[in-house]
Amino acid sequence: MPPLIHRFDPPERFVTGTVGPPGGRTFFLQARTGTRLVSVSLEKQQVAALAERIDQLLDEVMAGGATEGVVPAVAPLALEDSAPLDQPIEEEFRAGTMTLSWDPDDDRVVIEVFPFTEAAVVSPDQLDEDLEEPEPDEVFLVRLPAGTARAFVKRAERVLEAGRPSCPFCGNPIDPDGHLCVRANGFRRRDP
Repeated sequence: MPPLIHRFDPPERFVTGTVGPPGGRTFFLQARTGTRLVSVSLEKQQVAALAERIDQLLDEVMAGGATEGVVPAVAPLALEDSAPLDQPIEEEFRAGTMTLSWDPDDDRVVIEVFPFTEAAVVSPDQLDEDLEEPEPDEVFLVRLPAGTARAFVKRAERVLEAGRPSCPFCGNPIDPDGHLCVRANGFRRRDP
């Protein structure tokens, strides 16, 4: 059976956002067109990697001149989105593998998100084996113009920065009640 494809080409809105307090946030990718809304949960590190890679991809396209259209160097102000995630937030699936590419035919960033499956997890002793990737049941496919992709990156950076502050000594997150810092000889630091 072919996979269910949640396709947005382009979406009216494509953002990342969170639900929950810092330290207990759940991250989501969300696309909307009209009344159709798809939300996919993912890890904070996946949001950071996706935003960083989109930015790099657009920089490469800009430098290579491989496009007829305009690729903005920064997010256009008119496309800035700081609104909360659309409601209701119903997780379609948890993100596993993600792919990213540039479609030069219509100057679009193409993002594919596949569900996490235990079958796709490879242990170190299986690295030399010829394993077959399981076919996904669903795919979240989003095609974005360059300006919208830059706006996604800018919002993702703001969402990532809105979490718990980092300890200036060890870099670990500081909870509201402080944390045990290994670089400060194990003393608990508290904010005043």
